Amino acid sequence: MKPRCGICSVFLLCFWILCVVLVVRVKYVAEDFIPSPTSENHLQPSLYDKYNINCQAIYDLDPVEVGKSMVIRRKLVVEDQEEALVNLTFNCSSFIESRGYDDVCVSEEERDFPLAYSLVVHKSAVMVERLIKAVYTPTNIYCIHYDQKSPALFISAMEGLARCLPNVFIASKREAVYYGGISRLKADLNCLSDLLVSDVKWKYVINLCGQDFPLRSNIELVSQLRGLNGANMLETSRPSDTKRQRFTFHHKLKHVKFEYKWMPVKTGRKKSPPPHGIEVFAGNAYFVLSRDFVAHVDSSAAVKDFLAWSEDTYSPDEHFWATLARLPGVPGEVARARPDVTDLESRTRLVKWEYLEGSLYPPCSGRHVRSVCVYGAAELRWLLNYGHWFANKFDLQADPVVVQCLEEKLEEKRKLFQSVASPNCREG
Repeated sequence: MKPRCGICSVFLLCFWILCVVLVVRVKYVAEDFIPSPTSENHLQPSLYDKYNINCQAIYDLDPVEVGKSMVIRRKLVVEDQEEALVNLTFNCSSFIESRGYDDVCVSEEERDFPLAYSLVVHKSAVMVERLIKAVYTPTNIYCIHYDQKSPALFISAMEGLARCLPNVFIASKREAVYYGGISRLKADLNCLSDLLVSDVKWKYVINLCGQDFPLRSNIELVSQLRGLNGANMLETSRPSDTKRQRFTFHHKLKHVKFEYKWMPVKTGRKKSPPPHGIEVFAGNAYFVLSRDFVAHVDSSAAVKDFLAWSEDTYSPDEHFWATLARLPGVPGEVARARPDVTDLESRTRLVKWEYLEGSLYPPCSGRHVRSVCVYGAAELRWLLNYGHWFANKFDLQADPVVVQCLEEKLEEKRKLFQSVASPNCREG
């Protein structure tokens, strides 16, 4: 009997890839991967030196270069870099110069359309700084909300960033954030309130966490956000029976034996219906919202009543925004009769779920944390071409190459778009 060609091809392909990776491991495992200090990063070489990797080859899925990234990942030595970042921000002028915050070209389009960011973070200070740098423009405004339970060094690093960067500030009111609780939602609300009274008249606000990273440069975001014409971009769908349990029963914050230690736990007591006849929709915690929408939310009595009603629900941030977007008369309203807006249709955030790999997404090349892919370098091309504006999750301790290559690609795109849109752009 003749063997099936498909099976043979798959076997040969896998064998070939294995051979390439083994050859690469032998060839490059030594000094070729060790990053060397560059002149611009001499102040703190351990933080920002680059790996000897060809990001264009990674983007092109060159098997040898992808294999090199896998070797880097396997040999990665995890170091605590919080203190190094704290030390770097002691000298703000050196920090700003070494990281290039003083060398950002701002087009007229970007200057006329400032953005705001709400960053709710709790760990990995260096990753947070690289996120800020990737979305940084002097004409934007950035609010950092750090968890009150965060380690002292992390808090010092966040305070250092806010001290050095004039358009970055710490939320005036901060929460001790517990997974699945109302505190996560309140953290964003605290930043939104502060952003509304800032001097920057931003057009849209985007909320992110510390393991997010942009897939578009600022000028690309401005172009696409202009196209929304005041509409909001977020997931808002009719909840499944399972998700309904989250807000139809009273939940109580309790100590649990999981990694989070404290979580809202469902009780047997049913909740009263939502106030004002509000119909609850489901979504996620992340959004792109217009300034008019945020101002409405900040001043609406009905919204305040709905927030109070949501206090004892599970993950209220995953129904709060999705529901408000459907309220009649809100700026950028999504009509209740409109079909579901799923996380794939909303371009705010690209998350690769393990149980959808193979059907909706290619397999994760990194690793999984709670069924979510922590991206690897082999996903660079997929990430940049899928169509979303941001993605989650990234972790420098899992795969630093994908972050380095995203930084490089975004800088290339920024320069290209600015040269076309506004050749005479100037520093902010």
